[in-house]
Amino acid sequence: MKKFDICVLGLGYIGLPTASIFATKGKNVLGVDVVQSVVDTINDGRIHIEEPDLDILVKAAVQSGNLTAATKPAEADVFIIAVPTPFEERGDGSRVPDLKYVESATRSLAAVVKKRDLVILESTSPVGTTEKMRDWLIEELIAQGISEANEKDYYFVHCPERILPGQMLKELVTNDRISGGLTPEASQKAKELYECFCTAEIFLTDARSAELSKLTENSFRDVNIAFANELSMICDHLGMDVWEVIKLANRHPRVNILTPGPGVGGHCIAVDPWFIVDAAPEQAKLIRTARVVNESKPEHVIAQVESKAKRFKEPVIACLGLAFKANVDDLRESPALEITKRITRIEGAKVLVAEPHISELPKGLRDQCEMMDAGEAVKAADIVVLLVDHKAFASLSRPVLAEKMVIDTRGFWK
Repeated sequence: MKKFDICVLGLGYIGLPTASIFATKGKNVLGVDVVQSVVDTINDGRIHIEEPDLDILVKAAVQSGNLTAATKPAEADVFIIAVPTPFEERGDGSRVPDLKYVESATRSLAAVVKKRDLVILESTSPVGTTEKMRDWLIEELIAQGISEANEKDYYFVHCPERILPGQMLKELVTNDRISGGLTPEASQKAKELYECFCTAEIFLTDARSAELSKLTENSFRDVNIAFANELSMICDHLGMDVWEVIKLANRHPRVNILTPGPGVGGHCIAVDPWFIVDAAPEQAKLIRTARVVNESKPEHVIAQVESKAKRFKEPVIACLGLAFKANVDDLRESPALEITKRITRIEGAKVLVAEPHISELPKGLRDQCEMMDAGEAVKAADIVVLLVDHKAFASLSRPVLAEKMVIDTRGFWK
C-alpha cells in the first residue's frame, strides 16, 4: 500500500485548497471524501466547487502525481481533518454544535494511524474539540484491539484556517496562522509543516486558545454586522436612508460602521458564535443578541417584499443572488437563499431567480421558481430584490430598474 506524507479528510472549501497547495509544494497527498463523485472529479483533475484559480492548482497537483483522492484514508505521517462542523437547533432558537463529522473522520484514522503521527483539526470547532478528537481516536484504537494505545504516542493540534472565499489561495499563503497543540511539541510540529507554504507568521499556543481564537474572530465580525443590520431596520422604521446615515457617521475618524445586508451567511460567521454561546450561555449575552439580530434580518426583508407584493394581483418578483456573499457559489447558511424560499410562498407570486455562479437551482427551489439571466429577470419583474452584490449585477440597466419596485438589501445601486 502506498504511504502518503499527508492525508486530508474532507475535500470541500477548506480541504481541497489545502490538499492541493501541499501537493504543489512537493508533498505526497491523499485527499479523502465520502462522496464518490467528488473523488472522481478530483482524480480527473477537475473541481466541484467554485474558487478563482483553484482549478489550475488542482489540475497541476493531480498531473504531478502528488495529489490523489479516495473515499477512505490511508497510512500517512500527517492527518488533517477539514470536515463540516454544523449545528443543531434547539427549541429556544439557540444552536448546539454537531461534531458527528469530526468524530467519524477521527475514528476512521484508527485503521491507518501509527505512533508519532501528527493529527491536525482544521475544522472550526467548539472549545475542547481537539481533546475530544484525541479521546475518540484512542477509544477507537483500543476498541480495535490495540490495548497499549496511549495519547502520548500521537500529536494532536488545532490549526484553524482564516481564508475568505474568493481569495482562498492567496490567503492560505499570506494570512497569519495559529498552531494550538495539546502539547508544545505538537504545536511546533504543525508549525513546521505549514511553513512549507505559509509565508506569514505562525503563532504557537494551546489547543483551547486556538479554538476560541477562531470563534472569537467570527463572533467579533458578527457583532459588528449586527449593529449595521439593526441600524438599517431602525432607519427603515423612521423612513430614513441607512446608507446616507452610515456614510456620514463614518466620517468620524474612529467610527467604521459596516455595510448592512439581508442577514449573515456562510459556514463561519453564521455558525461560530453559537459555539461560544453553547459553551458559556450566561456570559455570552452580547454574542447571542448579535446572532438574534442577524437571524431576524431576513424576516425584515421578507416583510418589505410582502408589503410591495400586495399592490399586484399576481406579482412577478426577481430575486438577484442566492449565495451567502458576492462572487462565490457557496450557498451555505445563505440568507438570500432562505429569503427566496420564503418569497415563493407569497400567494399568486411568480418568482424569477438570477444566480450567475451556479448552473442549476438548489433542490428546495427547483419547482417553485424559474432561473434565468439577471437582465431578463429584471425586465420581466414588477419587484426586484437585490440579495447579493455580485459584480455581474452592476451592469444591469438603470433605466429599466427605475421602472421597477426595487428592494436593494446591499445598497449596491446607491
